[in-house]
Amino acid sequence: MPRSADELVALLDLETIDVNLFLGTQPDTRLQRVFGGQVAAQALVAGARTVDPPLSAHSLHSYFLLPGDTAVPIVYDVERMRDGRSFSTRRVVARQHGRPIYFMTVSFQVPEEGFEHQDVMPEVPSPEDSLDMVQLFREQSPEHADLWLQEWSALDLRAVGDSRPGGRLSTEVHPARSRVWIRVNGSLDDQELTHKATFTYASDMTLLGSTLVPHGVAVSSPRVQSASLDHAIWFHRPFRGDQWLLYDQVSPSASGGRGLAFGRVFTQDGVLVASVAQEGLIRRRG
Repeated sequence: MPRSADELVALLDLETIDVNLFLGTQPDTRLQRVFGGQVAAQALVAGARTVDPPLSAHSLHSYFLLPGDTAVPIVYDVERMRDGRSFSTRRVVARQHGRPIYFMTVSFQVPEEGFEHQDVMPEVPSPEDSLDMVQLFREQSPEHADLWLQEWSALDLRAVGDSRPGGRLSTEVHPARSRVWIRVNGSLDDQELTHKATFTYASDMTLLGSTLVPHGVAVSSPRVQSASLDHAIWFHRPFRGDQWLLYDQVSPSASGGRGLAFGRVFTQDGVLVASVAQEGLIRRRG
């Protein structure tokens, strides 16, 4: 997986192979299937390559259909569904071996002024006062720390806390809650799409894990078969992916082998910049 901000940006820089057709490369990885955040971010970039400024992505909705093959590139086929004066809509199909593995519908809007309100950011420790994910792994599982550095070092994550028994967060309202600070580990350019795409990549990292917080298992546990089923993001306000973002994640329900999670994304100064929703498979094994 990309080990730096530059490698992450390069991974998301698709090759144009024909009108509305794009090719996404694969990173060197030990993962058994394509990371969901990668295919979502590449699909967003593919859709964005077919619209002109000042149109900007404000929402995306997607389904993961088949596990992606990490050994071959991914072809992204963009359908221009609608072009209006204020909004444009694209459908993006990701294919490997002649089969669709992922669908995204993404909507773009011309920026405009309107009514304004937002949720208040929760009071949390700063990133500097939170737990560095690599250090946390080194203390608990050194082999996982090495794997984390190999696969995810393009991102910087700090654990704020969660609602597991003995965790830092209260379970009175939400039994399944998790908070992390997250940013790209390096500097990015000033292109808005770069920041939205890199966050889309990162948004699939921890969200499904919040559905398992009260159950004492992780998504990587051999006791759980886990996979993202769908994923949606609403972009509310501009932000930078290379600056700290609080990912406030809550799972209101788990049942039928599936877990549902929502995420609110705040800048350090309390601006709500995005909302995320995901349902995933969390099937018990054994």
